[in-house]
Order: sequence, then structure tokens, then C-alpha cells
Amino acid sequence: MNKWMRGFTLLEVMIALTIVAFSLTAIAATMNQMIDAANAMRERTYASWIAQNKIAELRLANVIPDVSSTSGEVDYANTQWSWRAVVSETGIENFFRVDVSVSLAGSDYNIRTVTGFIGEPVPIGQANGRRCSGAQSMGAIC
Repeated sequence: MNKWMRGFTLLEVMIALTIVAFSLTAIAATMNQMIDAANAMRERTYASWIAQNKIAELRLANVIPDVSSTSGEVDYANTQWSWRAVVSETGIENFFRVDVSVSLAGSDYNIRTVTGFIGEPVPIGQANGRRCSGAQSMGAIC
């Protein structure tokens, strides 16, 4: 009988198992990194949406905002989030900058900060009235 026909030796089996173990460990580590990246991306997306919602709420209030800082918490996607909105002047009359920072509740790490601008409120239905009056003189149709 040929010596190659007898099967694997214990040493060969141990080497093969070691290679398989290292391969599975590397695959598990890669999968863990992918899951962490997906979770971080989800948190950044939700934080961005929360910040954009806060800016939209300030715009929809249709009042000139006070130069101030406000904060609060919101339950979004089954998670508690903290937000902080800072309204500051821009140097243009009745035009304000709003920076909204969002983090997980109880954390000091800001996941996302979104900046928006709020202008002077106008009567309902008149949002483009000022822009159109000047644009009509240049031939624009409003």
C-alpha cells in the first residue's frame, strides 16, 4: 500500500484546523467592523434628521427667533436623543443662523451638527413676494 493512501496525520489535521480557526477569526472581525460602521451610519442619519426637524420647527413657528440656546430630548427610532439649538445673528437684519447638535441621551459626544438659516417671517402665501417684486423688473415670471 502506498504511503499517500493512508490518510492525514495528526499534525496535518492540526495545521488545517489552525488555518481554519485564523480564517474564521478574521471573518468575524471583519463582520464586526461592518456592523459597527452600519450602526454609526444609522446614528448619523437619524441625528441629521432630528436636527433638520428642529430647524424646520423653528421655521414653521413663523416668528423671529431669539438669539439664544435651547435644548431638549426626543424619542426617535426607539432611542432617546438629546439636541441643542443655538440661534445666532448673521450680521444681516432679521436673518439668523441656527446650529443644531444631536447626541445620544446622556452622552457628550455630538453625533451630528446641522446648520440652517431663518429669515424674517412673512404672511402666509407671501413667501416669494419680496423676491418676485425685484425679479419681475428683470423679466421673471412669478
